[in-house]
Amino acid sequence: MGQKANPIGNRLGIIRGWDSMWYSDQKQYGKNLVQDHKIRTYLNARINKGGVSRIVIERTLGKLIITIHTSKPGIIIGKGGQEVDRIKEELKKLTANADVQINIMEIRRPELDAQIVGETIARQIEGRVSFKRAIKMAIATAMRMGAEGIKIKASGRLGGAEIARSEEMKQGRTPLHTYRMDIDYANVYAMTVYGKIGLKVWICKGEVLGKRELNPNITSGSTDRRGGERSEGRGDRRPGGNNRGGNNRGGNNNRGGDRAPRQNKD
Repeated sequence: MGQKANPIGNRLGIIRGWDSMWYSDQKQYGKNLVQDHKIRTYLNARINKGGVSRIVIERTLGKLIITIHTSKPGIIIGKGGQEVDRIKEELKKLTANADVQINIMEIRRPELDAQIVGETIARQIEGRVSFKRAIKMAIATAMRMGAEGIKIKASGRLGGAEIARSEEMKQGRTPLHTYRMDIDYANVYAMTVYGKIGLKVWICKGEVLGKRELNPNITSGSTDRRGGERSEGRGDRRPGGNNRGGNNRGGNNNRGGDRAPRQNKD
């Protein structure tokens, strides 16, 4: 009881592909796995303000292809591509591989990427912004951009309290047990003066119907699959009924249904 599965690992091979795409024999497997971890750790530290969402590593015969998914490609590329060339040379030294190729893919809607949303909230908390305000703003932005649901959980000494606690805020729906639901998940933390605050972000982007291409470099810039438009008003607008959801101030509020309008005695 109570053993939670990672929503991304749960959907691997169904609607989501792997971030490391290579095959090796038993002798090289451990070495390649450690190298992948070193590459990701180095790149996340090297471009910590570049809005990096995920790093996809592919290995072919004598070639290492690294694809960086980011919301700020200009920071990583640099002026005239100088920065990306510098990163490439540094990765060659780290991996001892002569042929390293770096691809950069832009995330069109960073408001719907769990990793970027989590990091944005973490930076705001580190800047002494109220955690409730930062989370509510992130939820409102994600829902406005077309997310079907979002859930954010913060844990630690929230607001500098003596006793650590957890608080969760959500809007819409995030069905974690429905495998066809495209749910993005991230686990980040904010380093504050009174300790570390952990953040978990779940974003539901809608249903995936039919077979999906599992290559992460293809599915990253996918468009919103939801049809129709979300209504912003609260009440349901029934003709002749109680129109509380609309702007009916100053007009005839027919609360009684088919009541005749009042006539002027003059």
